[in-house]
Order: sequence, then C-alpha cells, then structure tokens
Amino acid sequence: MSSTSADEIDGLPVSKLYLSSSCPELKAESVISLSDFERVVTPPLQEEKEEYIVPLTPSAAKALPLTVATLPSSPLSSRRSLQWEFKGLTIWLELEEFDNDLTRAVEYFSSKHNSPFIPQPHTTAIYGMEHLSIEEAKSRLRKVREVIPQWPMFAKPIGVTSDTSQCGRPGQVCTIAWSELTLATNPQHEAALDLLYELFYGQDYHRDRPWKPHNSVAYDNPETNCLSLLDTIMYASQNPSLLGMERRVAAISLWSTAGKMGDWKCLERVRFW
Repeated sequence: MSSTSADEIDGLPVSKLYLSSSCPELKAESVISLSDFERVVTPPLQEEKEEYIVPLTPSAAKALPLTVATLPSSPLSSRRSLQWEFKGLTIWLELEEFDNDLTRAVEYFSSKHNSPFIPQPHTTAIYGMEHLSIEEAKSRLRKVREVIPQWPMFAKPIGVTSDTSQCGRPGQVCTIAWSELTLATNPQHEAALDLLYELFYGQDYHRDRPWKPHNSVAYDNPETNCLSLLDTIMYASQNPSLLGMERRVAAISLWSTAGKMGDWKCLERVRFW
C-alpha cells in the first residue's frame, strides 16, 4: 500500500488518495469544479494503481451529491464471506471513536455492498505470529503497559485508500480488496512498535520499516469486489470525524486470525485508558 501526502491545488490544501485500476466509477480523466468547493482531479488510469488528488475538507458534505442515509441492516449470515485463509495470532490497536464513527463506517459498507463484515475496527500492529501459544501470547499482552504505558496518538488520517492486495507482493500478506483510512507513522510510533515487537519476539526480530498504519473500513474478495474509492470519499466527506480527528489508542487486543475472517476470535484485550 502506498503512503499519502499533503499537497495543494491553487493554494488550497488537499490530500492524495489511491485506487486500484479495477474501480468501475473512475475511468476517464476529469476535472470537476464545484461551487464554494475545491476542485476534484482524477488522472487517467495506469496499469497498477492510481493516484487521485481529492479535497477532504468537512465542507465536502455540502457539495457532494450523495446523501448518506441509514441503510437497512442485512443479517450478517447473508453477507459474503472473505475467502482468504489468514494465519496465526495478531495484535490490533483499537482506536478512539467519536460517536462510534469507525464502527458505523464498517457497518455501512458491509451492509451496502453485502460484503464481509470486519468484526472490530482496528489498526494492525503485528500480524500472523506462529511462534507462541495462545497462553504465552496472552501473558505477554498483559505486560504491554509496563513497556508502553500509552500508545502515541495518531494524527488525522492523511488520506483514503481503496485497492486490492496480492500475497507475495512487497509488504502484502494476503489477497483481498479493501478500503481504509490511511494513517501516518512518526518516530514515536516506530519506537512503540519496536517495543511491542521486542515484547512478543525478544531481541531478535524483523519487521518492515517504516510502518504503514491504516484503519480498514471495508474488505471484499477481489473477484467479487464492490468497493470503490469514490464511494469511500463520499462517505468520509459526509462523516467528517473520520478524517478530521486525532485519535488516541483506546486498547490493544490479541486475536486469533487463523482461518477465514469468520473464524477470527478476540482472545485478550488491554485498555490504555
């Protein structure tokens, strides 16, 4: 997944967003002018992944045509299952929510597209550990506040990403489609993640650097993918807390992620506050 960065159009701050070339909504170059609103620029599609420059100010809610209404909730049993087989034990950071905004986003996209339901909004810190038993991992998680009294706060998201990953590509450990709020790391986050890896792996560990934290709001199977960048942008623009708030880490949790997503189980949770 690519990181995003701040930029400007005509002196106005914007953010760069990313989309896989499979998105059906955005296939031609366009520049859209909106009254009392910044421009939306979408360049032509490329082979791998697209870069879009799209405004993410709270005023977007007034300019975009979409009205995000409460969708009738379909039973979870009727929604598509995520088919990828995951592995091991995984550590999640559970971010602070404002009026359950992250949870509501997950439910919105899953219900709208009848797509797989993410059981808990999260930012993955460590994925797929297979060197510890469940009891050993629980014991180490209970010590986390001794080495990390409070996880550093996350700044406002730097963008929105919608893409498809393929296991085996650099930094990708599964084959799924997803939409996310893209977060930024900093030296404090990198130091905290090093301490977490040392707690679970000891002194001899390896991890990808820099960390690429994100909070996914939707998953799907690549072959049945209904997610789109445009849909995610519109929802985020009409729910401005998603992109407009700094967030503390409320809790850190241990999950069994062996098997399909429907098999995932929360094994232990430690709250920071």
